[in-house]
Amino acid sequence: MIRVLLPAPLCELTGTEREVDLEVEAPATTARVLDALEARFPALRGTIREHGTKKRRAYVRFFACRRDLSHDDPDAPLPDEVASGREPFIVLGAMSGG
Repeated sequence: MIRVLLPAPLCELTGTEREVDLEVEAPATTARVLDALEARFPALRGTIREHGTKKRRAYVRFFACRRDLSHDDPDAPLPDEVASGREPFIVLGAMSGG
């Protein structure tokens, strides 16, 4: 079971709590977590990743175990702590401004 933490705007969009539990086929990867998340909540399609390319949107970041995973290969295995459910996979909306 993978624990996913979503930012408030995505919780409102999906009508869920901040933490969502997902079943993901092993090995757990960012791509598989996001596929499972979008399958369960179709309203998220295009909000976290681009529709056609499935690339991470510019102002979305992924964290786990105090590491920024945003630029890691989406098919790389997630840390064991995330795969076991001990640590969450965090989707975070980044901010910018001047």
